[in-house]
Formats: sequence, C-alpha cells, structure tokens
Amino acid sequence: MFELRLVQGNLLKKVLESIKDLVKDANFDCSSTGFSLQAMDSSHVALVALLLRSEGFEHYRCDCNRTMGINLENMAKALKCSGNDDIITLKTDDGTDMLTLMFENPSQDKIADIEMKLMDIDSEHLGIPESEYDAIVRMPSDEFAKICKDLSSIGDTVVIAVTKEGIRFSSRGDIGTANIVWRKNTSVDNPEQATVIELQEPVALPFALRYINSFAKATPLSNQVTISMSSDQPIVIEYKVADMGYIRFYLAPKIEEDEELAAPAPQVEETKTNTEVATPNAESKPPEVEKPAEEPEIMEIVKDANRSKPAEEPEVIEVVKVEKESKPSAESKPEVEPRALEGQMNEDESKPEVEKQVADGHTNGDIEVMGME
Repeated sequence: MFELRLVQGNLLKKVLESIKDLVKDANFDCSSTGFSLQAMDSSHVALVALLLRSEGFEHYRCDCNRTMGINLENMAKALKCSGNDDIITLKTDDGTDMLTLMFENPSQDKIADIEMKLMDIDSEHLGIPESEYDAIVRMPSDEFAKICKDLSSIGDTVVIAVTKEGIRFSSRGDIGTANIVWRKNTSVDNPEQATVIELQEPVALPFALRYINSFAKATPLSNQVTISMSSDQPIVIEYKVADMGYIRFYLAPKIEEDEELAAPAPQVEETKTNTEVATPNAESKPPEVEKPAEEPEIMEIVKDANRSKPAEEPEVIEVVKVEKESKPSAESKPEVEPRALEGQMNEDESKPEVEKQVADGHTNGDIEVMGME
C-alpha cells in the first residue's frame, strides 16, 4: 500500500501547475525515502526532476517500491477541486490501477475524494550525477521570472552570462536588442532578496526563452531560484519546495545559434550594406527562378540583418540568364516578341516602307502588325 498526507496541500497544486505544460504524462516513483518524478518534454530538450522527501509529509507509508503513471494535466484539474488550505491525501492499494485523491479542509467539516485511473508509461530513468558547475547564481525568483518574461517580447533566445560582477540576460530580435544586468548584492536585510554568485570561471550560453519561461512557472514555490551553469553541461534551474525537497529543470543550450547571437552589430550592418550594393536589381529577378543550393547557408548567416540577399547574387543572376537562354522553346515567350525586337533592330532599314504605309492611312497598330509579319 502507498499513502501520503500533505498538510500544505497547496504545495502539490503549485508543483503540478509548474510542470503540466512541459510534460504531459509521467511516472511517479514511490519509495520509502520519498515521492519523486523524472520526465523529459516531447522534444527531449528539457528534463524535469522532482523530489519530495518522506519526512516532509505528515504521514507517509510505502510498503514496497512502486511506479504510478499519471496524466499530469488531469491530475492538475483534480487538484483544482481542493481549497488552498485543504489537506491532501494520496493513496493506492497494491495490485490496483486506481489512485485516490482526498481533500479535507482544516475544520474537517468537508471531505471530497476523486479516483484517477493510473497509466502504463514507458520511460527511461536517467541517472543525473551531482556535478561541479563553473557558475552558481542565487537570486530572487520573481525578478528572474520578470526578466525572462520581458525579454520574450524582444526575441526567442536569451544569452545568460555570469561574471563576478553579476548575471546578464541578453536577447535580440526584429525590434532590437535588450540587455538586463542583475548585479551581485548580499547587503540586504532579507536573505531571500539577496543575489549570491559562486564563480569558478565566466560562462555565457544561449537558451530558448519559451522553455525558461515555462520553468519560471515554479516561482510561487520558492522566493529564490538557483541557476547553475557550465560550458559543457545543460543549465540547471532549481526551486526549493518548502523544506521537503526541490524541483529542478535541465535545459540544453542552443549551441548552433551561439555565434549568431554573439556577432557584433557593426559587422552585420557591413554585410547588409555590401549585399545591397551588389544586388541593385534584386527586386526585378523573376520569382519563379530556382535559388542556388548555397543560398540557405548564406541566409542563415545574415538572417538577423533583415534577411538581406547574399553578396554573390550577381553570379546567381548571370546563371539565371544562361538558364533562360537555354530553356526549350515550349517554355519561352511567343515568337511574336523576338520578331518585334528584330523589327526594332532593323528600324532604319524599314523606315521608308513605314512612311509609305502611313501615307496610305494605316494606323500605328497596323504598322506594328505588318512589321511583325
């Protein structure tokens, strides 16, 4: 049999709210030491690890190790039926596939229970060793959440850089560039508002803001957030869950965009200027012409410079001209146009005949038709 009773039931609600959008289905591992979860998102870019130790519960019983597969979104909906001050109890019997959730208010004059069907979820449990990190930052969690939310209106990627002076958050997008520096500060009356930096060596890595903002949903769990970084490891963002455990988020850096985001703006502007000079007639290029195979790589290099065209495009235009001359006659324009062009080239030779036709009363349109014929 497995059973746990949590007096601060609101903590469990906050935990589920912070991870239900990142992970849909997950296995909860129940053992004599505590209640834990480890799961990855669908793209296998982020990982969440939750630990609630057995001593943090008012009552905890686990006769044997057990794994419970649960749909986190459905469990979050069930927990919304409880009040913020309610005591929450989870229990399941051995050999059954049902989980019972009980909610009782402090005065115990109202008790509600919900039964959920457990799931069989295939997942691989990863061993996450304790590592030494180049930089560890502890800062107010609400400030971290606000910074990430503000930067998401600028760009999709944030570069987090840690130095001995502080931690810098940078983002760049179509509307411009933003930099926010949160300095080291230990001279505050409230330790939870302090910013502490443990630095072995400076580190700077880019990350997807949509994942960072998803992690920040755990802000109500703790007044402080711990950010651990190393140049060769995923970032770790940790929130304490009262005195009973933690929730950690792991995110791999966006290595492929590191050089692009770190490129200085003057170089990008110079590339754009040279490209515009080299392609003055770029707008007149036929849209149906197939682009060369090298262009995607060039566009990737300068896509932050308003997606300007590559400097080699004049060579592409010359190739296009050769391709147009070598197209079969079925795809070329009607023969009327080349003959009209030939008539214009021989204008001086046909001028007496044209004057004669004008004297006979032909219109300009008639003249053009006769010349084309």
